[in-house]
Amino acid sequence: MNRRKFISQSSGLSMAAGAWILSPGVYPREKVRTSANEKILVGLIGCNSMGWGILSQALRQPNVECLGLCDIDSNVLNRRADEISKQYSKKPQLFNDYRKLLENKDLNAVIIGTPDHWHCLPMVEACMAGKEVYVEKPMANSIAECNVMVKAARKYNRIVQVGQQQRSGEHWQSAISFIQSGGIGTLRKVHCWANFNYAIGQPKVPDERVPAGVDFDRWLGPAPQRSFNKTRFHGSWRFFWDYGGGLVTDWGAHILDIALWVKNIKTPALSVTATGGNYYSPEFNHECFDTLSVLYQLPDYTISWEHTAGIQTGPFGRAYGLAFAGNDATLVIDRAGWEIFPETDKGSYKVPVLPKRSGKESHEEHVKNWLECIREHKEPNCPVENGRLVAMYAHMGNLALRTNSRLEWNEINQNFGSNQAANALIKPAYRKPWVFPEIV
Repeated sequence: MNRRKFISQSSGLSMAAGAWILSPGVYPREKVRTSANEKILVGLIGCNSMGWGILSQALRQPNVECLGLCDIDSNVLNRRADEISKQYSKKPQLFNDYRKLLENKDLNAVIIGTPDHWHCLPMVEACMAGKEVYVEKPMANSIAECNVMVKAARKYNRIVQVGQQQRSGEHWQSAISFIQSGGIGTLRKVHCWANFNYAIGQPKVPDERVPAGVDFDRWLGPAPQRSFNKTRFHGSWRFFWDYGGGLVTDWGAHILDIALWVKNIKTPALSVTATGGNYYSPEFNHECFDTLSVLYQLPDYTISWEHTAGIQTGPFGRAYGLAFAGNDATLVIDRAGWEIFPETDKGSYKVPVLPKRSGKESHEEHVKNWLECIREHKEPNCPVENGRLVAMYAHMGNLALRTNSRLEWNEINQNFGSNQAANALIKPAYRKPWVFPEIV
């Protein structure tokens, strides 16, 4: 869809969080940068892990400076501030409330590296504030949040890059081109998998007092009130439904993206079914499924997803990856590279045997693409519509098993038809005083 056609013609957005009420005009709009020599001032919301990695990549690029850091854990916040001060001889402004960071009129762009349940509100408000955004994957922790994030990006005409960095990776691009040019014959199915030890969570421990320096109420944010337990906090939050979706939304947001990219899919699957459960060990604390198999039916091929937490082996000797099965060959790929396994016909290979193609991590290329698009005001490699679509596929895999049903998405009505159990999980109920953002 043409981005200009997508931009809403209506005006006004109101959100409340306690006494905080936003409306158009609260934040100053930023001018479009047209010169590569103009400095881009960046802020980071969520400094502990991936957000810090993305900021580090951005600061390695010319004419980029960190204006501010925001985190609910003062221990993390101060440590990151010290690292920037030592390396760049300038200490950034520090915040524990992202809204205060967004008020800064000099800020050009923000990186959102928070837990998944905290992606939506900062991203929407950053768009309102005229800031460009890099938001980690999955784009949000629910389908409804993804929808409103797309509306905000388009209404306020912002440059938003979703952190599915394979879109900027050369060897991923070359594999997609190879398949699309007929290199493996007619593509019939794509198998995706990711098996990792960390996805079983941590051994169960009793609840405890909130650690010093942590604003746990703000960390919970719109999620339900809950006592503090370190197995649901730093490093393991994504294995609990209120904050994440387990391996299928973590790694699936990367890998399912490639399975859709190969045929330029822009719509939800015709149907989604799933099997699995929590089978690893009751001694480890997690809610999201440690064992999951999902089947996505598309018009002319199928996509399957599998993950098995607690192990690190998988098909073709790879802990994670994709296998594109065509009539003439199967192409297997992960971040290390891709290779071809030709089919035979009467003793001869149907396609030539090719040497393995090496690859590498592509975070730097993805960040460079975002910064380039900010300066030239053009569409990034992974825009919000794609982030929304891939997150939907991942969430639907979980929802199919959570509701023990075959899912069929109605794009017009934005629901699962008469499936009340699945419909109830489309939109989260935000805990007061936080209010779900609405574009009106």
